[in-house]
Amino acid sequence: MGSKITTIPFKGTPEQEAQLVEYINGIKHEKGCLMPVMQYAQGIYGYLPIEVQSIIARELGIPMEKVYGVATFYAQFSLVPKGEYTISVCLGTACYVKGSGDIFEKLSEKLGIKEGETTPDGKFSLVGCRCIGACGLAPVLTVNEDVYGRLTVDDVDGILAKYMN
Repeated sequence: MGSKITTIPFKGTPEQEAQLVEYINGIKHEKGCLMPVMQYAQGIYGYLPIEVQSIIARELGIPMEKVYGVATFYAQFSLVPKGEYTISVCLGTACYVKGSGDIFEKLSEKLGIKEGETTPDGKFSLVGCRCIGACGLAPVLTVNEDVYGRLTVDDVDGILAKYMN
């Protein structure tokens, strides 16, 4: 996934920045505070765009490269905004054997995005994941907390329609 260029404009507010700076000021003298600061920032903004990484670097007095390096190394951090709805398709063995790869491809085609990307309107993100522990329902996908099982490619349009409005 790494460093994708996003066309979704940064929508941070002065209130969010003030909240982050206040948190950083309370923790910046602690050794190893970068990860907690980045986790807190992602909690505020939902992701870590360059603008937020810049605030962190400035407030902690560390090079931007260090913040970016941590942001791209750890899978928990995202450099692109997540959609309102994250569609996660299980690509574990049981689901894959029963057609989840085709379902993933159909979703990718319908949404016009690839693995790890978000639609330009910010509505949907698409990710492939490994086993979610619902092998008896294979193939399975989730939309946020909603689980859909025993799917076929023909189910994709109906599932997307539920979240379109």
